[in-house]
Amino acid sequence: MSKKSYSNPILVALLFLPGLIGLASAALAPALAAHPAQVPIYTPTAQPDGRIIWVVKANETLLSISLISGIPVDKLRGLNNMTGDTIYEGQKLLLGLAGPVEVTFTPGPSPTPTPFVPTPTPKPGTANLCVLLFEDRNGDSIRQQEEPSIPEGAISLSNRSGSVSLTATTGGGLDPTCFEKIPEGDFTISVAIPVGYNPTTTTSYSLHLKAGDETYLDFGAQPSSKTLAEAPAPTGSGRSPLLGIIGGVFLVLGLGLAIFAGRLLKGQK
Repeated sequence: MSKKSYSNPILVALLFLPGLIGLASAALAPALAAHPAQVPIYTPTAQPDGRIIWVVKANETLLSISLISGIPVDKLRGLNNMTGDTIYEGQKLLLGLAGPVEVTFTPGPSPTPTPFVPTPTPKPGTANLCVLLFEDRNGDSIRQQEEPSIPEGAISLSNRSGSVSLTATTGGGLDPTCFEKIPEGDFTISVAIPVGYNPTTTTSYSLHLKAGDETYLDFGAQPSSKTLAEAPAPTGSGRSPLLGIIGGVFLVLGLGLAIFAGRLLKGQK
């Protein structure tokens, strides 16, 4: 029996090619299994204001973004005010908030403390007080313009704290006795009626004087009956000048009638 011989090298290569391919595949299989292809996944980071933004890339859909981020499609629509699923490349989608924004405050210059200035204690103001002890001729306890002051009356003025105590003596005429620049406060004013007079008003009065006030007080009195009885009689004849004039007129008229009557009688003879 004779053996076949293969002298064509191309034919020989074709015969052994499937085997060589199988051997190469078996040799490369472990290497390919050890290094599988890795697909990078885009993970957005929070913005300075706390928002997490997804920038849409080519061929991405709202569903694919939902599957990668784990956020439901409905929630993605609500966060971005969307009514459909249409998105475009480069679009910025809000995925959520990373939390409150941390704000770093830069301290400014410390304020300069205002020095304490004590409030000055206000000085008390002053007031004026005028007192008139008048002769109440008609006894109505109200001072009339023509009713004069009674001389030799004693006036005393004192405040409640006792820091002010003043006295004065009344004079004649129509002018009151005045105390000037009295410190404001509560005061009691008393009047001592001279001998021979009876008071027709109260002789003591309390009042509060305020700064800038100018107050007038009137106290009245009348001569007592004994004083009137002891008063000297008025000097002079006591005749009224008007009565003298009227008497002179009647005297002249009487003389004229007498002369007229004498002539009348003489003519009848």
